[in-house]
Amino acid sequence: MTLPVVIDRSPDPEVLDGAGPGEPSIAARVRDMGPARTGAVLLILGTLLAIVWANASHETYESFWSTRLTVGVADLSLEFTLHALVNDALMAIFFFTVGLEVRREFAIGELTSMSRAVVPVVAAACGLLVPSLLYALVARGSGWESAWGVVISTDTAFLVGGLALVGPRASGRLRTFLLALAVADDIGALTIIALVYSDDVTLLPLLVAVVGLVLIWFTRYVPSGRGPIYATLAIIVWFAFLASGVHPTLAGVAVALMVPVYRPSRTEVEHALTLARTFRQSPTSEYARAAANSLRESISVNERLQSAYSPYVAYVILPLFALANAGVQISPAVLGAAVRSPVAWGIVVGLVVGKLIGVLVPTTVMRRMGLDLGPGLTQARLAGGAALCGVGFTLSLFIVDLAIDDPVVQNEARVGVLAASVLAFLLATVIFRTTERRARDPEVGQVLQRPVDPTRDHVYGPVDAPLTLVEYGDFQCGFCLKTAGTIQDVVGELGGRLRYVWRHAPLVRYHPNAVAAAEASEAAALQGKFFEFERALFTDQEHQAPADILRRAEELGLDLERFEKDLTSAAVTQRVRDDMLDAEAMEITAVPTLFVNGRRHTGPHDARSLLLALEATAPAPVPVPAEPADVDDEVRA
Repeated sequence: MTLPVVIDRSPDPEVLDGAGPGEPSIAARVRDMGPARTGAVLLILGTLLAIVWANASHETYESFWSTRLTVGVADLSLEFTLHALVNDALMAIFFFTVGLEVRREFAIGELTSMSRAVVPVVAAACGLLVPSLLYALVARGSGWESAWGVVISTDTAFLVGGLALVGPRASGRLRTFLLALAVADDIGALTIIALVYSDDVTLLPLLVAVVGLVLIWFTRYVPSGRGPIYATLAIIVWFAFLASGVHPTLAGVAVALMVPVYRPSRTEVEHALTLARTFRQSPTSEYARAAANSLRESISVNERLQSAYSPYVAYVILPLFALANAGVQISPAVLGAAVRSPVAWGIVVGLVVGKLIGVLVPTTVMRRMGLDLGPGLTQARLAGGAALCGVGFTLSLFIVDLAIDDPVVQNEARVGVLAASVLAFLLATVIFRTTERRARDPEVGQVLQRPVDPTRDHVYGPVDAPLTLVEYGDFQCGFCLKTAGTIQDVVGELGGRLRYVWRHAPLVRYHPNAVAAAEASEAAALQGKFFEFERALFTDQEHQAPADILRRAEELGLDLERFEKDLTSAAVTQRVRDDMLDAEAMEITAVPTLFVNGRRHTGPHDARSLLLALEATAPAPVPVPAEPADVDDEVRA
């Protein structure tokens, strides 16, 4: 292994000492929550509009959503209300996007490996169980104990939007953890809806649905024109679910689980780029279609559908759902009934207290057992996230209609859901605000939060060397290139007394190929060639397109088939993401950022300054105890 060979060995200390010109914050990149915040605000506006409408003119609110529609031809027709259109048809699209996210997380996301999934999955399971038990305990004797499903689920839209509004500044790792938890939570909630809150199941339509799902699975092998096939089969499956007695919204989940998901292949991406260059040279409609189709096909159907439907779900379907279901009449009589209602109190206690305990306690226990949750995921932030999980708005209102058929009790339950969601949000806000203000550690960002681990990190030099230099960098950053030459001089000076560690902090806004380069280096590391690949990347920073990445791998003698497979693996993606989240937790806003013997280096990046810093902060040698004198020596003395 050799360190990068570079030409320029004189880094500019004025630039390297701070952020590079225009370099974006990693925190700003990792937690781009604008769409989530907007969706949450629209959901709140839909809720407020429903409440105002229902109280200003309850008759028109009820009559509007009870409007009956008939769709069909001759004797083949389907009749439903506007309320049913929203809850049974449009919400199927919402559940479809939930299913897409579940499928993605298990295929290439946070739930691909058991070691990463165990904490959020266990927390989600306890977050289903504890609220249900508390609801059943509080609502005992009311006759509506079976409505425990109202308190089981966390509203993912509010969870992400709420975290964007009131969460801590560097919340990337907390957001990742809560999203994985929310996905596992959704799986449990959807399973309960299917098993507990569906009508008597009719076998024949269900068999039709199964056949439709199998055909959807095989549609991936159709060479072209798959869109109309997917749409037709999805409609058939929805109608089959409706006829079978299983709630039709679950058809959306079932269809989503059949849709393929994969990371883009470097070969396919390069083929798309080649066609795009051909179109630029010969701008004809034929080349335009070929380039567009190739680029589209390089991205999995799952991710294309998520991109297409998520805005409609966030900006249209969920606000409409809130408008159709949150129309609670608020009057002294209604509020008085809700205050006396064990159902409403069961919902409030289940969501606010149950979710907090159910998520926080098992997470704390597993953390104390030694399971690593990563830097930045503190106990206080876990508490705030657990409290935020008590916002069960969307699915809670959805299950109210399934579990309770008495309009009076439904109204009390909706009051409980709204009250619980507000209280959970306020509790999370208080926890985040007080703990972040109180627990602000001046050492955050000054101390390396993830200790060097030779089994995980890329270490150049003896793993037990007394001096340590850790760099968070970007393979396309010119400043990192300059610092590489300086580090090479430092290594030459200190020899076996120094271990050098590279970690990833790609600045994707200005370096579009930086993440791909980082993932490629990790794929090379799986074949024992990390530093060789690092040198190749630094040698030619201007050429890091997919073809260049594959060419370098071939030049280094890597197994190309294995290399390409590793490039699309979840393990490689998560390894780079972990470094990025660590950088965010330490408030790294520019690269290169160096840690000298575990502390952040704030001085110049020239070789002399680094050598002085390494020697000045070197750990004191451990005194070796003198061995006991030999008996014969004592006798001779």
